Amino acid sequence: VQLQASGGGLEQAGGSLRLSCAASGDAFSTYCMGWFRQAPGKEREFVAAISWSGGSTYYADSVKGRFIISRNNAKNTVYLQMNSLRPEDTAVYYCAADSSMVVCGLTAKYEYDLWGRGTQVTVSS
Repeated sequence: VQLQASGGGLEQAGGSLRLSCAASGDAFSTYCMGWFRQAPGKEREFVAAISWSGGSTYYADSVKGRFIISRNNAKNTVYLQMNSLRPEDTAVYYCAADSSMVVCGLTAKYEYDLWGRGTQVTVSS
């Protein structure tokens, strides 16, 4: 299984970006999906997660009310709509999958066993 994130770029503070993460294979609907980000010199941190069907979503406090995670299982894709962007949102964003089929919404990066290459998001002030 491969995960490919896209949609990053340079945006001004207050603007919006939408990230996409496309997965290969036939098991996407059985994966809990998450987004993480890593700023220079910082640890990779949890941003958002979504359950298998998309019925449950989870957010870090720092993005709650601004970011929206969603998924389209027919397209094997998970999205992260980022609104009201701030300079502190600048980071490399990674999508990740938890294939354990136990519980979704986990925030620790070690719970996710599949990772895509990141996409850079830069927010200017």
